[in-house]
Amino acid sequence: MQRFAEHLYRISITLWVGALWAIGYLAAPTLFRVLEDRGLAGRLAGDMFTYVAWLGMALAAYLLIFVALRKEGAAFKSSVFWLVLVMLLLTVAGYFGVQPILAQLKADSFPREVMESALRDRFAAWHGVSSVVYLVQSLLGLILVAVQDRGLR
Repeated sequence: MQRFAEHLYRISITLWVGALWAIGYLAAPTLFRVLEDRGLAGRLAGDMFTYVAWLGMALAAYLLIFVALRKEGAAFKSSVFWLVLVMLLLTVAGYFGVQPILAQLKADSFPREVMESALRDRFAAWHGVSSVVYLVQSLLGLILVAVQDRGLR
């Protein structure tokens, strides 16, 4: 059973970080490059980011529990524990904090596309915040991949 939990630990890190990079830096930019309808590209990218956020929250829960049980009282001394916790907090901040603001700005601009409305600058600023949060989370994910064996010791 312990071996299964260790494999699931590694798979969880791979899925989460892989999804962050695949959606954020491959799929979403491709949508905006290929689709002429930028509104559709944004909606599709938004849906994919939602899936990545929920996946990340679920996998982070497993990873935190795994490290806490594995390290017992020393979990708070584990770099893996802190990386996962910070990545989880960034996911929660992005999904429950920034994304609702972006959605409200889009709704307030209706029937126009938000980038064609008076709310364009505010939307761009919040989109920038979202992008920075996502970038930091993605970079922390790379560090997590590099140090993941520390969570097993």
